[in-house]
Amino acid sequence: MEEFRRELRKSPTSSETLLWERLRGSQLEGRKFRRQHSIGAYILDFYCPAERLAIEVDGSIHNTPENIINDQERDRTLAHLRITTLRISNEEIETDVESVLIKIKSYFSN
Repeated sequence: MEEFRRELRKSPTSSETLLWERLRGSQLEGRKFRRQHSIGAYILDFYCPAERLAIEVDGSIHNTPENIINDQERDRTLAHLRITTLRISNEEIETDVESVLIKIKSYFSN
């Protein structure tokens, strides 16, 4: 799993890169985010341990019926672990990253 995570970190999508530039180094209200973080059998695009918040950056592939079902199961599994999943589309990030950051902050406890 570590090798796969390493490969994902080496080849992020442009949306993941854009969002990571705004999350890395505790830039967003001092919250530490990890990218390509494993929890159980899942690799999360971004994870904030302090907020128990997973951020998934979804491209159009996530709109297929099979992937919708898989994503729902993943979200339910994470919810059982008290981890909230926030799904953000590539388009949202590419067109208005500031609104995306406001949306992420709305999930912070304080």
